[in-house]
Amino acid sequence: MRRKVATRWLAGGATVVAGAVVALALQVPNASAATNLSLGAGADGSSKASGTSYGNVIDGNASTYWSPSGSTGTVSVKWGSATTVSSAVIVQASGGGSISGWQLKNHDTGSVLASGSSAPSTINFSSTSLKKISFVITSGSGTPRIAEFETYSSGGSNPTPTSSPTSGPTASPTSSPTPGPTGNPGTPTGAWPSSAGSVSISGTVSVSGTFDGGMKTYCCIGDGGQGESQDPMFKIANGGTLQNVILGSPAGDGVHCEGTCTLRNVWWNDIGEDAATFKQTNGGTSYIIGGGARNGSDKTFQHNGNGTVSISGFYLKGSGKLYRGCGNCSTSHTRHVRIDNVLVDDIDMLAGINSNWNDTATITRVVVIGSATICGKYKGVPKGSEPSYLGEGWNDANCKVNRSDVTFR
Repeated sequence: MRRKVATRWLAGGATVVAGAVVALALQVPNASAATNLSLGAGADGSSKASGTSYGNVIDGNASTYWSPSGSTGTVSVKWGSATTVSSAVIVQASGGGSISGWQLKNHDTGSVLASGSSAPSTINFSSTSLKKISFVITSGSGTPRIAEFETYSSGGSNPTPTSSPTSGPTASPTSSPTPGPTGNPGTPTGAWPSSAGSVSISGTVSVSGTFDGGMKTYCCIGDGGQGESQDPMFKIANGGTLQNVILGSPAGDGVHCEGTCTLRNVWWNDIGEDAATFKQTNGGTSYIIGGGARNGSDKTFQHNGNGTVSISGFYLKGSGKLYRGCGNCSTSHTRHVRIDNVLVDDIDMLAGINSNWNDTATITRVVVIGSATICGKYKGVPKGSEPSYLGEGWNDANCKVNRSDVTFR
């Protein structure tokens, strides 16, 4: 019988794993090629709800936010001199209304840089020199909440690997964490990152705040199989971020997000049971930005809670599904997934959703090597039963994807 190893929270984001204290790095990575240009800039907008501030979208703190006074409005980032920008990341805070229409504008000229009909995450556009850029919510429900309006001149780069591995978790955070991709993951190519060393763990690592793994390989728990009772390698608290980590094999049940979370530049050498499970019940959005996974037989990302999972810049090689909204969990939810700018190779299905629960999959810029079902519809059922497969959907109320959005190779 596999022994469960207890974990508990400590002040400052440390956790006890098998009796040893593992300190978690809570710093944001230092600036690299993908510097968030919004940090240190100014901000303004058209209106703001009581208790919110324009400055909250440029403070690097995802727990603060700006809201318009109604369901629509504008928030802008501005600089004292012309600044070249080629991408933006919109991070929504949980608990607010939804966005159903938006534009990203060059405020200097009024030209529209990009637009969409569902809440965005990473927005790429032609490199533009400007002094002010505006995110305009043109339609929505309730009062949307924008936690961060990040801007970038270019994508990030993987950290340079080091030559000497470590035998165990770092005893304390490093003063200068290894830089990695931030908002813009770039276009996935199928290249796999080099490991910067090895970290041996014997139980679940609990993460609060931001944990930067420095591109080391963390290993190993579980048996590498599909058993439903395996512990996760990482458990992320609500609002937490895991970044620049390689999960070795076996990786148990991968990563558990207890609330909304961000997984940035995270790589799974072997998917095992699931790469990550999203348990949020606050109606917010969790983000997978960059990274990749391989060697899976079933699901890669399992969505058990509610709200939205956003996947961008991701590479998947050899798996059943990239995403599956749970079809027979103890609590039924309406779930949404946004998939953009991904490369998949040798998989069965990109997204599996439950159309009878009004799930949606919004899919753009997908490259498929081989063949795959893009958006599979299921009939969700109570726990204890098995969902039935209803067929593939294209450009309808549940499967928001056109055939032109998918390239088969």
